[in-house]
Amino acid sequence: MAGTEWKSWRDVELLSPGTSSGTLLQLSGKLVEESVATDSLQSYCRQALADISAELSLQWVGLIKRRPGAEWDIVSEQGRSVRSKAPIAFWDQALELGSGGLSRGEQSRFNCVFPLSEGHPVADLLVAECRHSDGDLLDFGLVTARTLSSTLRCVLNQASLQRQTDRLESTLEIAAELSAADDATPLLDRIAEEVTNLLGCDRSSIFLWRRDRDEIEGYPALGVPGGSLRLPAGKGIVGETLKTGRPVLVPDAYADPRFNQEVDRQSGYQTRNLICVPLRAADGAVIGAFQAINRLDGGEFTEADVECLIQLGTQAAIALRNLEDRDRLNRSHGQLAEQIRRGVNIVGDSPAIGTLRDTVARLASTDLPVLVLGESGTGKEVVAQSLHFGGSRADSPFVAVNCAALNENLLESELFGHERGAFTDARDMRPGRFELADGGTLFLDEIGDMSPGGQAKLLRVLEQRMITRVGGTEQIPVNVRVVAATNANLMEAVRERRFREDLYYRLGVVTVKLPPLRERPEDILPLSEYFLKQFSEQARRPRLQLSQDARRRLQGHPWPGNIRELRNLMERLAFLTQGDRVEVDDLAFSLSPDPEQQQLSLEMGLDGATREFQRKFIRRAIRQTENNVTEAAKLLNVYRANLYRKMKQLDMKEAGGGE
Repeated sequence: MAGTEWKSWRDVELLSPGTSSGTLLQLSGKLVEESVATDSLQSYCRQALADISAELSLQWVGLIKRRPGAEWDIVSEQGRSVRSKAPIAFWDQALELGSGGLSRGEQSRFNCVFPLSEGHPVADLLVAECRHSDGDLLDFGLVTARTLSSTLRCVLNQASLQRQTDRLESTLEIAAELSAADDATPLLDRIAEEVTNLLGCDRSSIFLWRRDRDEIEGYPALGVPGGSLRLPAGKGIVGETLKTGRPVLVPDAYADPRFNQEVDRQSGYQTRNLICVPLRAADGAVIGAFQAINRLDGGEFTEADVECLIQLGTQAAIALRNLEDRDRLNRSHGQLAEQIRRGVNIVGDSPAIGTLRDTVARLASTDLPVLVLGESGTGKEVVAQSLHFGGSRADSPFVAVNCAALNENLLESELFGHERGAFTDARDMRPGRFELADGGTLFLDEIGDMSPGGQAKLLRVLEQRMITRVGGTEQIPVNVRVVAATNANLMEAVRERRFREDLYYRLGVVTVKLPPLRERPEDILPLSEYFLKQFSEQARRPRLQLSQDARRRLQGHPWPGNIRELRNLMERLAFLTQGDRVEVDDLAFSLSPDPEQQQLSLEMGLDGATREFQRKFIRRAIRQTENNVTEAAKLLNVYRANLYRKMKQLDMKEAGGGE
């Protein structure tokens, strides 16, 4: 077309390398292109300074930023500086005037300074050293600094957008994990860990607001002894967030009067800055708080960080809303899995065990209190577990308490719980075993050893089905089935007024008596096979077989420790036996005679050794029958009068004589 003029980008005279404007425009274009292609601020700073140094013939060039006070930080640099001392006053003056400057420095070099845009987040000044200067250096430097200022902001914006994208992806991943999670508590730790990565901070915690006792619990409580953090709900930044329902951003923790320094003193940690946002349930109610602490880069948290924390807090709130239900279900499922793993079975072929199985099956479908009697090791807890898992309460907790291991004061706190401050060491509220077993079964082992005061309080709870925590006044209803057990003679204890008669009848609506293993020898081999199979699987070895001699040896042992002794023996054999069969020699150590019988000496002579053996044999029978000489006589297959006569002949003090 006539009169039309065309020119390509390469033909622009202003961009000619031989002209000042061309050099400057090409440098600016390169800085812009590199800012778009960069993947990090630091790498861009290094590349940009290298380009500036080459185009402007600089020996050293750097970006610096003023710190509070009179100090300067070098953000990034290229080349090698020859100065022995930084021209602080020159830099200060340039920052104050907002102007570029050029001055002669050491070794005939020139110091150059060019301001970036005011309040730039990366750096305040572009500074350099060069051997020669010309009239264009100040102009070139000022334009380059302004271009660099813009490109640095572009890089920061790109990094911010990338962080937002990464945070959104992580939030979506966490949401996906949340929907598939079986247990909320580990997930809360996972969310807190993810926050430290996304926000570039040192620590993060989720706080649950326990309104019933007006305190907060932290998850995870890093650096706190015991890993548990509980504080009054009204204190500190978290308390402020709970009260107002608004995010709190704290640039300097120790300068903020709202910050509670107690946790730092306990853990030895030092909090510099933090943000805290509320956790809200679906109905908008504040149920806790989400906190991030200490930016790792030394900077401060931003509003973008607050928004990210709120987004993740929304996901956390979903988990927290159902935390109690999930925890209850997981406890029940865990117990069912443990039941399957351990095998809560009543094993045996004897008529007594057959009758016991039928009795337990009938009782399991009821809520009647059951008193289980029997010697130590006869399987009283297995019976209690069978009653629980065989009935309608199987999906609720099974909680066991050993009454003999607790004194009266400790027993009350253990069973009924305590309020914060109820006694010296009561630093927080703690639910008791009745509350933990709510809806399920409470197994009270060794009930015969409970103190009189404990018996009275237990009776009141069984009658009223209400508990009151130690130090509290509120009555808490409980729905618990009680199964008690003892190896003591409770009727004798009632006659001697060591055990309350009314409690005995309250606990013993149904009484189940477990015979000792020595009275049902036909159960020894089935139990041995059952335990040996179970422990062989745990030892990851083929199932061990019992030789005929080993079987006879097992049946001939009196089993003073009952089923517990047999179970422990099978466990040792499963892990320690070398071959694939259990021989009688493998039982020699575990089923060795009573240590007292090994003290016989050849110097005693045959008569002396016989008398000593008879003494010890009779004493063992008396011990096994709990000092009941009549029962011992039956065990030894002699008349009671003949046993007393024999004991007198042997000068045994148990018969009234002396040795």
